[in-house]
Amino acid sequence: MALSAINQRRLNNFKANRRGYWSMVFFVTLFVISLFAELIANDKPLLVSYKDQLYFPFLVAYPETTFGGDFETEADYRDPFVADLINENGWQVWPLIRYSYSTINYDLTTPAPSPPDAENWLGTDDQGRDVLARVIYGYRISVAFGVILTILSSIIGVTAGAVQGYFGGWTDLIFQRLLEIWGGMPSLYILIILAALIEPSFLILLVLLLLFSWPSLVGVVRAEFLRSRNFDYVRAARALGVRDSVIMFKHLLPNSMVSALTFLPFILTGSIVSLTSLDFLGLGLPPGSPSLGELLAQGKANLQAPWLGITAFLTLSIMLTLAFFMQEGIRDAFDPRKTFQ
Repeated sequence: MALSAINQRRLNNFKANRRGYWSMVFFVTLFVISLFAELIANDKPLLVSYKDQLYFPFLVAYPETTFGGDFETEADYRDPFVADLINENGWQVWPLIRYSYSTINYDLTTPAPSPPDAENWLGTDDQGRDVLARVIYGYRISVAFGVILTILSSIIGVTAGAVQGYFGGWTDLIFQRLLEIWGGMPSLYILIILAALIEPSFLILLVLLLLFSWPSLVGVVRAEFLRSRNFDYVRAARALGVRDSVIMFKHLLPNSMVSALTFLPFILTGSIVSLTSLDFLGLGLPPGSPSLGELLAQGKANLQAPWLGITAFLTLSIMLTLAFFMQEGIRDAFDPRKTFQ
């Protein structure tokens, strides 16, 4: 489907900002790679051939008896006994990193946290878990959490701002007073209290952060709707009997989203930072979850193991820097004053 002239200009403007364009390419590429974390870092083989039959341990839990063992429990493929049973009658294909985010390396030559070596490329944390595997899984959770929270916040914020700006009057006045009260609350302290009272999980943290993230777009969308609601084409649509919902979301919303889109990367980075902060304080994801904030906390608690703090810092810095450069590219793409040849 061919792009309209204005969308083609926006795309050209975005590509002309090389820093923003390549930041989006790298950011999306890293996220797509992390979506296949189980194929990259796993303590189970990707494929096992045993007595001319194929098995997929990373997808299906097979008991040890399947490969000639004695126990009905799931096979431990890192156990030399199980490995010998499989290799005597077949072969295995392992992922690039033979550790999952929760796998403990019991064969360390130095006490945990151990420094980087040929087995654990970025070392291990204070529980003997592979740092690189936890970074890959933690990156996926952080970005997925930020993207989902950004989408939900945008839907609620845009809808609230559209209703305020379009109807105005008492609707706008009441909404604004409620937003002022809500915005004046110490959101961080409330989040910490609620996270301490409720057992944390991905979904619960998403709901808690959503409570305080959606107002960020209300003001921008409200201002655009207030400006546009008295335009001639809006008055003509009303005179023809077009429903308010159709006018709001089919005619006014596309024109109002230009300014709102430039704020989305800020919401994304804010969501990632909020999740990392809660994890750093021990109030985020459940214990044992792959978390960049928990890795930062380990770096703070283990100053003798600088690879922990450095890895977490570089991962977060690269992730947030790419997101901010993406914002620059999106801003240039939707800025009508910028035209790149």
